Amino acid sequence: MQVQLRLPDNMVSEIDEWVKSGRFKSRSDAIRFVVQFFQERERTLQFYETLIERSQQAREKPEDLIPLEEIR
Repeated sequence: MQVQLRLPDNMVSEIDEWVKSGRFKSRSDAIRFVVQFFQERERTLQFYETLIERSQQAREKPEDLIPLEEIR
């Protein structure tokens, strides 16, 4: 799928520098990487929030915990 994208000149210049320096093959590759990086960041944040929630639950009801050794 193709998407048209408008970016400020300074962002395009920075992406062009990344391409020129060999970090990416093209503008598209650079933008694709940035989007994938953001997606991974969001998944990591969601996982972290789940851990925080589970930690809270563990403090509230420690009797409901299953030791990790029993899960294997």
